[in-house]
Amino acid sequence: MNYNRRNETRLVYTTDRSDACCAECGEIIDLCRCNEKAAIQIASSEVCLRREKKGRRGKTVTTLSGLAHSAQELKVLAADLKRHCGTGGSVKEGIIIIQGDHRQKIAAWLEKRGYKTKLSGG
Repeated sequence: MNYNRRNETRLVYTTDRSDACCAECGEIIDLCRCNEKAAIQIASSEVCLRREKKGRRGKTVTTLSGLAHSAQELKVLAADLKRHCGTGGSVKEGIIIIQGDHRQKIAAWLEKRGYKTKLSGG
C-alpha cells in the first residue's frame, strides 16, 4: 500500500481490495467522516429558494442557493428535483436552476429531507 506523504492515513493507491476507500475523500472507510459532515451541513445550512426572471428572456426559473454540497452531490440533488417537478434545469456555479416557479413544491420536498428553506423573490 502507498500512502501520500502529507497525510499518512489518506490512501493513494492499493492493490488490496480489503481496504475499501471512500469515493469522496479517499480515506479508508473506517476513518471516513463524510456522512457525519453531510449531516452537519444539512442541519446548519439554510436553502434560499428564489424565483427569477431577469436575464432569462422573460422565462421564470426557481434557483436554489446556500447548499453546502460538492458539485457531484448538487448534480444528483438537481436530478431528483427535476424529476420531482417534472421539468428541466441545470447546476451552474453551485446554484441549482429549475425551470418554472416551483418554490412551494421544492420547499416541501426539501423539508421532508431535513433542510431548512427560505422563500424569496415575489
